[in-house]
Amino acid sequence: MSSTLLSPLTESPAKPDSLPHWIDGKRTPDSGARSAAVYNPATGKIRTMVPLASAEQVGAAVASAKAAFPEWSAQPPLRRARALFRFRELFEARLDDIARLITAEHGKVFSDAKGEATRGLEVVEFATGIPQLLKGEFSEQVGVGIDSWSMRQPLGVVAGITPFNFPAMVPMWMFPIALACGNTFVLKPSERDPSVSLLLAELLKEAGLPDGVFNVVHGDKTAVDALLDHPDVKAVTFVGSTPIAEYVYRRGTDAGKRVQALGGAKNHMVVMPDADLDQAADALVGAAYGSAGERCMAISVAVAVGDKTADALIGRLRARIDTLVVGDGMNPKAEMGPLVTGAHLDRVTGYVSLGVEEGAELIVNGREAALPAGDGFFIGPCLFDHVQPHMRLYKEEIFGPVLCVVRTTHFDEALGLINDHEYGNGTAIFTRDGDTARAFANGVQAGMVGVNVPIPVPMAFHSFGGWKRSLFGDHAVHGPEGVRFYTRIKTVTARWPTGIRAGVDTVMPTHG
Repeated sequence: MSSTLLSPLTESPAKPDSLPHWIDGKRTPDSGARSAAVYNPATGKIRTMVPLASAEQVGAAVASAKAAFPEWSAQPPLRRARALFRFRELFEARLDDIARLITAEHGKVFSDAKGEATRGLEVVEFATGIPQLLKGEFSEQVGVGIDSWSMRQPLGVVAGITPFNFPAMVPMWMFPIALACGNTFVLKPSERDPSVSLLLAELLKEAGLPDGVFNVVHGDKTAVDALLDHPDVKAVTFVGSTPIAEYVYRRGTDAGKRVQALGGAKNHMVVMPDADLDQAADALVGAAYGSAGERCMAISVAVAVGDKTADALIGRLRARIDTLVVGDGMNPKAEMGPLVTGAHLDRVTGYVSLGVEEGAELIVNGREAALPAGDGFFIGPCLFDHVQPHMRLYKEEIFGPVLCVVRTTHFDEALGLINDHEYGNGTAIFTRDGDTARAFANGVQAGMVGVNVPIPVPMAFHSFGGWKRSLFGDHAVHGPEGVRFYTRIKTVTARWPTGIRAGVDTVMPTHG
């Protein structure tokens, strides 16, 4: 996954076109000295500047959220759901505007940006069912005249720290459920594409959300650490690279917070000899090169079982890659846009060079592809064959349009390859054989599994999360796990006065 903490910073005065924070229901300009550039990846030009908040500014956002919590949490769940219903309608009406903003700052093609926004909207739709989702359990007569029931209650102020690759969808994995459960929210979006977060804040206010319930504070590591250390922040959700996810998890839990931190991925797709290779090749091209490979669920390793399978698969992949159109995301013919920043482009091209040095065979060299003219952050699709498990090209998350083909001799070797990797985010298998698919689904050590589905992202009413070093914490995001993360359970055992006339009893109650 992407990192929200490692973007290059600029030490410059706040500029007139600098984005504001959103605190206490309004745009709040930042008068601080630190800011970062936000680029249009298709042109390489600066669109605007984003302020990098101080700990004091983060504290102002948290204070606003804390002040709003008592009244918001006391609202009936149905009223909170109705605010989200109104937000859903406003969001859907502005869907094209949101998608254009995503494309302008992230670079992904417009149709992909609309898909991202739609997947975020599905979590809002799930969260509107919060009256049902918060229903507890009731047991009558657990003892003579004694009833017991459970309820789920909000935590307080919670925070979300989100990555650049999904500036609308990933925040919407978090705040709709958090708000529906009765919490107040502070969002720290990626400083690389932060404008969407402000539009979301404005739509939530228009939907009737009280001031202070949702806040946006821009920033870098200083802002992240301030959220992790602040005593009034009760829970933090993070999505980003594994080293930073682990850092966020350790620092947050050391401060006594509930933390879920989603880290990196190296997603494998096994292609069996009996697979429909045309279907598998189509799936691989879409899953590896869609959004220029900047997806935490992108397939970056194709595991071909048998040399014959590998040779046939590579032939089909090359034919499809040759027709893939790389261009400005607002060009309706473009199928793959630029990378998010020049620094990230340098990182990805560095991995391509490293793969060649390590001895992998570069079948398609995206560095030499016909790319749009200008200063945009473009690279074409890259395809490697004969990648070995000891190579950094195989081990490390690249987060770009680089697909590696690893050759194995049999199913058990392919399965062992995946299970031995440090990441366990998502995986897939393409096969016509039900026994093989079942053995794979049961035996693979990954949190999300696809069978003839290359990107098995769960729907909003299920939960998203990996295994191993792809997830730190006990809960996945959205779905039922999201409701559990943003609430804590309380169990009440009650007996009314007629049941306590016998006087004092010092024996441990057993309710028998």
